[in-house]
Amino acid sequence: MIGLAAVFFLGVIGLGVFYPGSGADQVDWRPTRSAELEYQNEIDDLAQMQEAVNARRRARGAPELTEAGLREEIAEDQREQVRRADDALVEEDIAQMLALKNERRAHKGLEPLTREELERQILGPGA
Repeated sequence: MIGLAAVFFLGVIGLGVFYPGSGADQVDWRPTRSAELEYQNEIDDLAQMQEAVNARRRARGAPELTEAGLREEIAEDQREQVRRADDALVEEDIAQMLALKNERRAHKGLEPLTREELERQILGPGA
């Protein structure tokens, strides 16, 4: 029985491998839309969304949104995120430096520095 099942299984696999054409040809299957049509539908959808957004912006008196304007808005947001991340890193660096410096000062028996004193030491008296 096991041998008969194995022969049947190998026969089905052999038919799939050696029979000309594909399974889609056997069942006469065709895609409902072409890739070009799908791409055009995406472009149309984006144009419709942009028009809907601009209609709402016009209704409230805001300027229309263009692709160039949207790209500039995104670029500005990204620049702002980078600036915030840089500011956070600077703050973290200063806090770590102050903690290490005060730890060394404590070992020497000196008073801890404040942030303002550390900034004056680093940046000079005019800062």
